[in-house]
This record gives sequence, structure tokens and C-alpha cells, in this order.
Amino acid sequence: MNQIILINCPDTAGIISTVTNFIFKKNGNVVYLDQHVDKESGVFFMRVEAEFDSDFSKSGFSTAFKNELADKYQMVWQLFEQEHTPKMALFVSKYNHCLYDLLSRYKSGELRVEIPFILSNHRDLAYIADQFNLPFHHIPVSKNNKLAAEEKQIALLNQHQVDFVVLARYMQIIGPNLISHYPDRIINIHHSFLPAFAGAKPYHAAFERGVKIIGATSHYVTEELDAGPIIEQDVVPVSHTHSIKDFIAKGRDLEKIVLSRAVQLHISRKTMVYNNKTVIFT
Repeated sequence: MNQIILINCPDTAGIISTVTNFIFKKNGNVVYLDQHVDKESGVFFMRVEAEFDSDFSKSGFSTAFKNELADKYQMVWQLFEQEHTPKMALFVSKYNHCLYDLLSRYKSGELRVEIPFILSNHRDLAYIADQFNLPFHHIPVSKNNKLAAEEKQIALLNQHQVDFVVLARYMQIIGPNLISHYPDRIINIHHSFLPAFAGAKPYHAAFERGVKIIGATSHYVTEELDAGPIIEQDVVPVSHTHSIKDFIAKGRDLEKIVLSRAVQLHISRKTMVYNNKTVIFT
């Protein structure tokens, strides 16, 4: 039975040996370990994968870890069963490129998740849910019903015991109530032209400016719009030979790749959030 332990705490000598010795005493075998020290803040980060016997008790291990290590070293820590398959809800609006990409990766087995439903504020992409035999929920959102719509979303997420949410080009601002239910568990994707080229037609504005690269950013959602901890980013070069249509096509391709990487990192428990930044383990 494999377990993943994520730890951050004030940096001090001996943490790695203390944790690995503790795992050994609990009949565990460390199969992977990665660590990082933020020198500026004096914080230690560690991700450990360990194998345990079939009689492993998560509650017993957690209690002992807290009492013997976590309290002493002021650890913020989490314990995950590596084979657990998380439930991922997909929120979309009218753009289908990220949705198709994630569903294709899901169907091929590349993304080890369950998808209990697809949710949208429009009906346009319901046919895609039908193609993949997934439930589709339409919850319209307007200025007058945002709070009521969000309550319906939360109720649906709770009903299906969803672990995390992916905004696969969901063109609505997520409210603080939903964010509070899923801290560091709502993943968004957008172009990286912000803040220089904000507005409805960023690729047109970037084209007019003559930019030389197009980028995409995936991040966790916080109450500050598009300012949450960044999980993954990438860029692709462009030149004067490319049209606005080329810009948009390259941008959408990049959004698919960056979002899928971010989702995979989250599923694999390789992201740790601290001070609105992420430590990404490879």
C-alpha cells in the first residue's frame, strides 16, 4: 500500500532522516523522496512516497506522525493514498478545446481520475458530454443569480464528493463561497498576455503589438482574479508571418498542453502551495 506524504515546516537540521526513520519504524520503505528549501523564507518542503504492508493503518500512522514529528517540527502535512482515484469536475462555457483534450486523456487512461459530471453556464457543449457518456449539468449564470447558481454548483459538488474542479475555459468569475469549499483545488487556465492585453480580444491586441511569444498559465483559483498560485506555464514563438488566426490556434494548443500538465501534477500530489506560490516536485 503506497502512501504520499507532503510536508512543509520551518527549516532545521535532521528533518529528512527523522521522517525516513519514522517510516522505517512503521514498516515502511521509502521509494521516492524530493525536497526543497526556500532560503529566503526559511521553509523546508518535502514529498515522500513510501510502501507499507497490507495491514497499514492510515489513522494510526497519522496519529503517531502528528504526536512524534509534526508537532515537534511545526509541520503542515498531508497524507494521501497513492492509488486513490480522485473525482474531477469539469466546468466549461463555450470553448471546447480544453474539454476535448482532457476527456481524450481521461478516456485513454492518461489521467487517472473519475469525472462525475461536466457543468456549464451554457448548453452549447452538452453534445460532448453525450459523446463521452458523462452527465451534463446546465446552470445558467447572470448578474442577478450568481449566488443562487453558486449554491447549486456547491450542492452538486458535495453530492458527488468531488475532490477538485478544473475550469476548462469556464468564462465566469468563481465566487468566494465556492473557493472556500475548494482551497487550492480549483484549477484555471488562461493566456499569459495579462495584464498587458486584457479584455475580450487579447490575441488581436497582441497581434497589433507584434508580440514574439504566446504563453499560457494554469493556476489555482483565489479570490484575487487570475492571481492564484501558478502550477504550470509555457510559451511558443510567433513572428510577423503569423496571422491572428494562427495566434489563436497556437494559443489554444498551448492552453490544452499547459492545463493537462497542471491537472496531472495535481493528481500526482506534486504541488505544494505556500505564500501564494507553488513548489512543484518532478
